[in-house]
Amino acid sequence: MFIEKVQENNRALIEFAFHLHQKGLILPDTYVLDYDTIMENGRKMKEIADPLGVKLFFMLKQLGRNPEIAKGLQELGFDGVVAVDFKETLVMLKNHIKLGNVGHLVQIPKACIKEVVAARPTVMTVYSYEKILEINQAAQELDMIQPIMLRISDSDSEFYSGQVGGFMVDELEALIDRIEMLKHVRIGGLTIFPALLYDESKNEITPTANYHALKRGRLLLEKRGYHDLLINLPSATCMASIPLIHELGGNNGEPGHGLTGTTPFHKNNDGYERTGYVYVSEISHNYLDKAYCYGGGHYRRGHLKYALVGHSADDLKLTKAYAVHDDSIDYHFELDGRFDVGDTVLMCFRAQMFTTRSHIAVVKGLKDHRPELFGIYDAYGHMLKKGETNEG
Repeated sequence: MFIEKVQENNRALIEFAFHLHQKGLILPDTYVLDYDTIMENGRKMKEIADPLGVKLFFMLKQLGRNPEIAKGLQELGFDGVVAVDFKETLVMLKNHIKLGNVGHLVQIPKACIKEVVAARPTVMTVYSYEKILEINQAAQELDMIQPIMLRISDSDSEFYSGQVGGFMVDELEALIDRIEMLKHVRIGGLTIFPALLYDESKNEITPTANYHALKRGRLLLEKRGYHDLLINLPSATCMASIPLIHELGGNNGEPGHGLTGTTPFHKNNDGYERTGYVYVSEISHNYLDKAYCYGGGHYRRGHLKYALVGHSADDLKLTKAYAVHDDSIDYHFELDGRFDVGDTVLMCFRAQMFTTRSHIAVVKGLKDHRPELFGIYDAYGHMLKKGETNEG
């Protein structure tokens, strides 16, 4: 989906990823993250968001919950991490990363509640009253008040499979009454997912029907006297959409793919964030008129289309690539044509690295033409190996 983009806007990453593989410093089924480009993209987003009063929580599930990327973004002044599930939350806590929004899209289970509340996240997303009671109990034991973010829903809301949940707008009045009786939680914000999506026919990021449900909820809360809330309008947060968040009355975004220039918007638009990662594999074997490279990094919504294959970074051939069917294990990716066993294969599709069995290699120094492999991690944010400086 993005391999031609990375050729255009980040040739240095292609060359160094090729070098790492050919020198045996990384294995196939490794995502290579360009730390410098990710930080540059984050800095550009902050330059747009800060004057508009839009608070940004970075999301790193797409990048394997990588703690080194998290530390860099925290140093840039991001307002914390949006940890999409409790396992990511715990990884970020272990690495001393500030918690922004936790519990969205997966609420914090009861066994972790007190530990997470003790870290004082900016908000905790909830979509059941029972979860609010658990948070209130933990906050009471810690003698504190925890802000919560209500996930809104309505009859015209549309959720992805596996992400269903939220408080219906017509339930809010009664819910507010119940929350206001609790002494250790307070309403700190509203969210829904997705609120914004890229419309390819218009070539722009636009609000969804979900946004209108959230707006109805916001207006209701304002009538009840709630005016200092985080209004989270997630999905496709990037340089192009941050002004729209502000225009729609939001003040909170959560860049994930925007940090690597790999939202659907970036496929058809230049001049925004640059591409910040590639996927590296290796030709395993040929069979009839097809070549097969090692898999492990497949994501079923990745929209894989092409790969670069070759002996050297200066002689890479673009060929059609095929992901496995969703009912199969991605032992290999299939490529058009026959190639030499051991050739490097580079891809760049829309990734969710935390759902894979891939390695994650963090590269620093590309912007100064002094690249080095900082470290190799698993897909869940745990370091496997400290990197080495390579002059190759």
